[in-house]
Amino acid sequence: MSSEEESHPSSSPTMHFVGKKADIVKAGRVTKRLNGSRDVLVMYHQGQLYALDMRCYHAGGPLQNGDIEEFNGRLCIVCPWHKYKITLAEGEGLYQAVDDPTVRPLKTHWRSKGVKQRIHKVTEVSGDVYITLNDSSEAIESDVYQTEKYRTVPLNVQPKLKPKT
Repeated sequence: MSSEEESHPSSSPTMHFVGKKADIVKAGRVTKRLNGSRDVLVMYHQGQLYALDMRCYHAGGPLQNGDIEEFNGRLCIVCPWHKYKITLAEGEGLYQAVDDPTVRPLKTHWRSKGVKQRIHKVTEVSGDVYITLNDSSEAIESDVYQTEKYRTVPLNVQPKLKPKT
């Protein structure tokens, strides 16, 4: 979500300090484990701060290594493993659809798969950046990769493909 300005930090225990804005701007991206259980990627891009689950909803790819690109006027992070496109603002998965595959040339357009990646609220207070975790009880596909099982998998290793039989 885009950053918000406030005059003072909330006393709410749900706001988690993640760093100084200047440091995040300089780094471009930082990863943090919040509440001891949620791995979050915080990014600064084109003047905005965004926060989302760190691992891609599709196969747990390391989104901190993904490129940011615009598709159909929407900023997305592209998973480096399988090129899945995720909107920064909403967490929607985008794909290119074809209306009628029998008509040539193929006519494609971008469609949404719906929300697949959990997005978190970013708040900036006097140069400090805080994240409020999205605690919606509705399951989102990226939740699968927020378990200890996936924290032990190195994020710089791509999963091996199974041979075709």
